[in-house]
Order: sequence, then C-alpha cells, then structure tokens
Amino acid sequence: MAVSNPDVTGTKVVIVDDDRALRDRLQQILEQDGYVVAQAPSGLRLLSLLEVDRPHLILLDVAMSWINGFELCRAMKANSAYRGIPVVFISGRSSDEDIRTGLACGAADYFVKPLDTHKLLDRVHELAPR
Repeated sequence: MAVSNPDVTGTKVVIVDDDRALRDRLQQILEQDGYVVAQAPSGLRLLSLLEVDRPHLILLDVAMSWINGFELCRAMKANSAYRGIPVVFISGRSSDEDIRTGLACGAADYFVKPLDTHKLLDRVHELAPR
C-alpha cells in the first residue's frame, strides 16, 4: 500500500484496484490536484488502511480477489464507522445490471473503464472537496 506522504493533512482519497498501473495513474492525477492519496491493491488492504487513517473518499474496483467491490461496499455501508465515506466504483464491468448493483450497494457513483479522468475528477471534487 503506497501513501504519498502520511504527514500531510488534507482531503484523503484511497484507490482500491488490483491494477497497479491504474492506481499509479489515478494517484498522480489526484495528487496534482491537491489530494492526499493512498493505494490498496485489495479489499483486505483497504480494511487495514481504514483502521489507520480514515479517507474522505474511496475509489473502488468491483473485480478483486478475496472480496469483490460490491460486497465490500455493502459491508462498509452496514458499518456505522464507515458508512459516511463516499464510495465511487471504477470498473471494467459495464452492464446496466452491474451499475444498478453498484449504486444499490450504496455507492455515490459508478465509472466504467477506460475512465474519463476529467469526469471522474469532477465527481471527486463534488464528493470530497479539497
């Protein structure tokens, strides 16, 4: 799990995706825009990160090992300690059913890969202002 600089205070975003290249690209974009960014390659790593440093927003992939993003989002929204953290899905799964499922899990939004990073960044600004 990479954290840009844990001593920096600011709006924190966690990127949870098993694709390291995507995580690195999104981290670069978000940091250039003033966010403090952490990465987690799996839901398990996200859970350990949540215990250490509460983020303001989570960008979450659906298809991951151990627990899929839908299950993880449902679990977070059922937990009073984490339900207030907005979750935005970023996924290659693009069916209408997948999108409906993601939103029904409690996600604030659902973006399909390949990502339109401008639209994603606009939504990040709305959900987690710097």
